[in-house]
Amino acid sequence: MGATGEVEVALLNQGREDEMEVYGYRWSLWKLSLVAVATVCTGGLFPLVLYWLPAVNIRVTARRCPLRQAQLLLLHTKDEFGNWFRVRVKTLEQELAPVDESVPDVNSVKPAQVSDVGNDEIELLQRSHHQQEQAKYFDHQHVKYLWDPATHNFVRLRGLEEGVPCWVFHQHFGTGITAQTQQYRRVFYGYNEIAVKVPSYPRLLLKEVLNPFYIFQVFSVGVWMFDEYYYYATAIIFMSFISVFSSLYTIRKQYCMLRDMVSAHNVVDVTLLRGGTSGWETVASTELVPGDVINIPPGGVMMPCDAVLLNGTAIVNESMLTGESVPVTKTALPMNADSIPCGVPYSPEEHRRQTLFCGSHVLQTRFYGGEAVCAVVVRTGFSTTKGQLVRSILFPKPIDIQLYRDAVCFLMCLAALASAGMVYTIVLSIMAGEKTEKIVVETLDIVTITVPPALPAALTAGIVYAQRRLKRQGIFSTSPNRINICGQINLVAFDKTGTLTEDGLDLWGVVPIQDKKFLAPVQQISGTGDMVVAMATCHSLTRLGGELSGDPLDLKMFEATGWILEEPTVDDRTKYDSIMPTVVKPPCAGAISTEDTDIDLEMYELTHGFEVGIVQQFPFSSTLQRMSVVTRTLGERHMHVYCKGAPEMLATLCAQDTIPEDFLLILRGYTRKGFRVLGLAHRRLESKVTWHRLRSISRETIESNLEFVGLLVMQNKLKVDTISTLEELQQAGIRPVMITGDNILTAISVARNCGMVAPCSQVIVVDANFPHNGRPASIRWNLSDDTSPLADGDISGECSKTYDLQPYHFAVCGRSYSVLTEHFPDMLPKIAVGGTVFARMSPDQKTHLIEALQNVDYIVGMCGDGANDCGALKRAHGGISLSALEASVASPFTSCYPSITCVATLIREGRAALMTSFCVFKFMALYSIMQFSTVLLLYSIHSNLGDFQFLFIDMFLILSLAFTMSLAEAWKELTLKRPPFSLTSPRLIVSLLLQVVIMVGIQVAAFLWVRAQPWHDAWHPNLDVCGNQSVESNNASNNTRLYSDENNIRTFENTTLFFVSSFQYIFGALAFSKGPPFRQPVRRNCIFLFVLLMLPTIILILLFLHSEFLSHFFEVGRSDEEKDKFWCAIEKLMENVKDEVVVLVCLPLTWRLCILLMVVINFILSYCAENCLCDQSSSASSFIFPISASHNHPQIPAQESIERRGCWSRMVASFGLPQHTCAHYKRLAQELQVDPDWPPINTTTLAQASADSIQITLP
Repeated sequence: MGATGEVEVALLNQGREDEMEVYGYRWSLWKLSLVAVATVCTGGLFPLVLYWLPAVNIRVTARRCPLRQAQLLLLHTKDEFGNWFRVRVKTLEQELAPVDESVPDVNSVKPAQVSDVGNDEIELLQRSHHQQEQAKYFDHQHVKYLWDPATHNFVRLRGLEEGVPCWVFHQHFGTGITAQTQQYRRVFYGYNEIAVKVPSYPRLLLKEVLNPFYIFQVFSVGVWMFDEYYYYATAIIFMSFISVFSSLYTIRKQYCMLRDMVSAHNVVDVTLLRGGTSGWETVASTELVPGDVINIPPGGVMMPCDAVLLNGTAIVNESMLTGESVPVTKTALPMNADSIPCGVPYSPEEHRRQTLFCGSHVLQTRFYGGEAVCAVVVRTGFSTTKGQLVRSILFPKPIDIQLYRDAVCFLMCLAALASAGMVYTIVLSIMAGEKTEKIVVETLDIVTITVPPALPAALTAGIVYAQRRLKRQGIFSTSPNRINICGQINLVAFDKTGTLTEDGLDLWGVVPIQDKKFLAPVQQISGTGDMVVAMATCHSLTRLGGELSGDPLDLKMFEATGWILEEPTVDDRTKYDSIMPTVVKPPCAGAISTEDTDIDLEMYELTHGFEVGIVQQFPFSSTLQRMSVVTRTLGERHMHVYCKGAPEMLATLCAQDTIPEDFLLILRGYTRKGFRVLGLAHRRLESKVTWHRLRSISRETIESNLEFVGLLVMQNKLKVDTISTLEELQQAGIRPVMITGDNILTAISVARNCGMVAPCSQVIVVDANFPHNGRPASIRWNLSDDTSPLADGDISGECSKTYDLQPYHFAVCGRSYSVLTEHFPDMLPKIAVGGTVFARMSPDQKTHLIEALQNVDYIVGMCGDGANDCGALKRAHGGISLSALEASVASPFTSCYPSITCVATLIREGRAALMTSFCVFKFMALYSIMQFSTVLLLYSIHSNLGDFQFLFIDMFLILSLAFTMSLAEAWKELTLKRPPFSLTSPRLIVSLLLQVVIMVGIQVAAFLWVRAQPWHDAWHPNLDVCGNQSVESNNASNNTRLYSDENNIRTFENTTLFFVSSFQYIFGALAFSKGPPFRQPVRRNCIFLFVLLMLPTIILILLFLHSEFLSHFFEVGRSDEEKDKFWCAIEKLMENVKDEVVVLVCLPLTWRLCILLMVVINFILSYCAENCLCDQSSSASSFIFPISASHNHPQIPAQESIERRGCWSRMVASFGLPQHTCAHYKRLAQELQVDPDWPPINTTTLAQASADSIQITLP
């Protein structure tokens, strides 16, 4: 920023995931003139380059300027991708309506308590109006950014989701806004709709054909047409036409599906509270703006916006957004500013239980007294939660796939090779005195040969086939490009409940407390004591369609009491006249009477039996790890508080004299056995606490000084496929990790039971504490005293069978993880390498852990049930949700079967797709180099391949081989061996180079050998090297006319290289078609096997049988001068179509046998090269016959494993060459393995502010 405050570059969304740099530009007249000249000089190619490079585009057409004066903006994302975007600055030209002064400015209300409201967008709109400035803005990916003259920067237009204290919604937004204010805000926010515009076919076509791939194809077709390769060019045009329009159809179909999904509930009628004296009115949901107050009808509604609930409660189904089909209860936002220090600002994430999200379905509402259930609109349009999900689909974050980056680098190498070939061709042609026109065509033809236009399509074939196979197995993918990444996954994080274990919980028993002592556990419980009432009331159940609905744990707990839950059922005329709480009662209690509704608001009581009304509910919070309810029992003036949650958390809220001395011992006893344990607590409130006063008391005050009443023990069984799937992953060297919100001891027990932690492995519990009373943050490394689940079993014998060879595992709880990230960041990578159990983790901590694992170079997979795992599923390289709901867009992969076997299936298919991509790329690269070699050899004698020869090789051979070799399915099991991660892998490079050397050597040998033959001469129609009789003189002139050859195609070198190279392409496809341990053997790929048998047969027929029709069609010359009538007719027709038919010459039988001999030698050398270079499991011997993967067993000694490998690995091992470990986690594991002080056991690590952490051994 200069002295005048002018800013040319600034940051947008600072500190957020979508942080960007913004640069200001204005059009430059002289630069535009130069661009116009360059466009004319390059024939329109220069604008294409500018289209592909937006950063270059704006720099060569505009000049830098302050942001305030900018007409154009250049955006640069700050993530690892560093993408560039060019946008235009727009101005709201229409006259802005004045702001209604009756609507309070949130920045002026209690400024002492509203610290951040000054950044609110409502204030920005008012400031822009009061300063009488035109509102400048720009749109980027459906997000609007307004110019803020105070900060000299563009600010993201937000609603009320940030910086507004909770109490402000009640006191200043609860009365609605006027029509004038609503119209003014709509100028900025626009209409409340998520409009997915379906682009037209011409627009899609223009965008598709401007792809560099299609531009190169247009260039190639132009070269071929100019060189009279009409047949091949026509075939490429036909294929491109089909490819383009099939792609356009698929893209437009996806747009239409997304538009239909979004627009199904995009517009609904809502009842709006109009500010002033207008009262309630019905409007379309598209009219809503932030600040509007809407009525949530009793019968429910599909939410058209994000809104915060002001009063009442609502039962909401959020399955469309989270994948969780269990209805959740939404409660009103707290309204007392005095109970919250300085006013806690509202946040949709922190107040999820008070927010109704767009796209969620409100099933029903509950309301009290004369109040309607109201909500304040906080976000509209694409700013809503649903809008953000749609934006993530429309503008997905790019995936950094190393395969594609390596492919681009390799293509650059091929382009360099083409440049050398172009120089060679130019020099050779000039020395031969060729025409300039022919030199240019032949030179450009080298480029189209070296860089194959069909390469991108061939590379995606394996992914498309893998996606289809996954769909057949019940796994749907919204991001097919991630299938290849899944082939490299080496760590999978699992949620516990609903993923590793069954969804449904069974009540094992309850452990009540009497006289500060735990009683014996009981399976059935009855009566009306605090324990029973807590189980009957402390839940979020509701009745939908006459059936209880809610969390499965709450259902099991409530059903165990045998009580009855009843909700108010009065008619619509009396719903607003009395408080009608949810009532629970024992089965022997009388019926509820709701006929008399003329009852005092505070003295409403039920008239029969023991009945308890739930008057207020504090929903479960994963951060607080508890929920609570406030109840009133019939006939009592006192209210009661019942709390349910994590026992450790409740113990901190209870009076210490109510907690048994053996609390931790008993709790550990149950959690070690794999039970899920919940604590129950109770408190009796003072009689002066009335219903109205209750609403003004904070949750923290109510949930204090509780009395611990007992433990609720739930049993959670492992799923049937859990143990076998984890064993398969461990056998393949894929590390499993558990991330759960459950108790840490329960998680450790489940980890042992499922085989994630071996019976002989130690579990070290990481117990970290925040700084307290002057003491620094600390970590206590405690050896877990959990018992082995093997009863009377031989632990050593079981350890010999396990695939988990890790000697120790760290177990970390959510609180300790927070301490590690804040005070021990250097310790986090070590925990990531050795940690297996992460318990009591919040959703944000799950996401952070996935990032921590990725930071040490793990390729992370994540498997969850779709609830509370959305962030982790999105962040992982391969996230797969077990939710069967198609509307869930939280994960790139979704399994319609709730079994973790889909993880192994996804990795198998990913490995197969990745290996297929490598094989196809190597084959296409080999094909390009081989054809490049063939053409250069023929150029040396001023010859070339014929049109039909190119067509036969490129279409009939190459494409059929490339697309059918990709059909190989995944191998039936995962093995320890992993596919290469990069095209620059030494194995892949050396493999390709060896094949190139062998095949180019064979071609050069064949070329030189044929020229050394005694019968070799310049071919002419009367030349008889095959031993045929002389032709009649009257046919000689006809043959000379028929076989005139300006391009010198009819040569013995041409025919020889055509046959040799045709066989070489087949051998290359066979050599690179790897089978086990990643793909099925070739014999299982029936179509590819058929092609492998058919193509050599056809070539052998051309070589030996010499069919007349096939010979002419494929440009093979005739040795027999006799023509039948059919061929004469065909030949006459061909003369009419074309004056000249270019043919291959007839070869002597001995030379044909020599060609066959060279082909056999080529096959043997290619076989030996691949067999020597690659492991035995992927050598040529496994191309046809499958092998067992038992050699990949992790317990095989290192020396034996080396002996089983190929020559490459044996050479590296025998010479003692260092094998560099690139992955950070591998290097770190090697360092820790030789560290005598690691892992720490029964020690304490203290954090220091100025130095590294120190470790102190405690007695």
